[in-house]
Amino acid sequence: MENRYMVIEGPIGVGKTSLATLLAQRFSGRLILESVEENPFLGSFYEDRQKFAFQTQLFFLLSRFRQQQELFQQDLFNSVTLSDYLFAKDRIFACLNLDPNELGLYDRIFEALGSRISKPDLVIYLQARLDVLLTRIRRRGREFERKIDPQYLEELMKAYNEFFFHYSETPLLVINTSDIDFVANEEDLDNLVGVIRRMRRGTHHYIPIAMRRK
Repeated sequence: MENRYMVIEGPIGVGKTSLATLLAQRFSGRLILESVEENPFLGSFYEDRQKFAFQTQLFFLLSRFRQQQELFQQDLFNSVTLSDYLFAKDRIFACLNLDPNELGLYDRIFEALGSRISKPDLVIYLQARLDVLLTRIRRRGREFERKIDPQYLEELMKAYNEFFFHYSETPLLVINTSDIDFVANEEDLDNLVGVIRRMRRGTHHYIPIAMRRK
């Protein structure tokens, strides 16, 4: 299998961690999860985005960089590795939340760190409708996400779509998960694993077996 390092991406609540966990089990791989709840500014950010955006973003950037460095000090190619975030996506949030002066400073730090990050072999981009994301966010019950603004989430969805519409750094697999539950539907998961094994280059869209039969 050539896709040794795979990343799952998408907006808040789309199911990145769940799918990364399932695929790590299927490929007997190593699982790398973002430590979202360790960010001490996140709760305040959802209450006042303008005031706490820069602190929140910088903490995430440095935390992700440290985790990536620890990851690649190990033997990445000895086993399959699954991660629930793409380091480059950090700038999606920065562009959405920072003012021009903050973004200028952020970009200087991001550029210094980003060149030291290894690219994945495959990125899997998950999409979902706004109502689906809000339902999933409520279901998982994180206290700091209770005050998330649906309008902000919609802006984030658009920013993700724009980012991945122009994305070409690695092979990309796009999946709309609005009507898919990989946890409950093993047949769809089996089919996805087969698609991943065949992915080599370009951008592809995953079509579940059940939708193909309609």
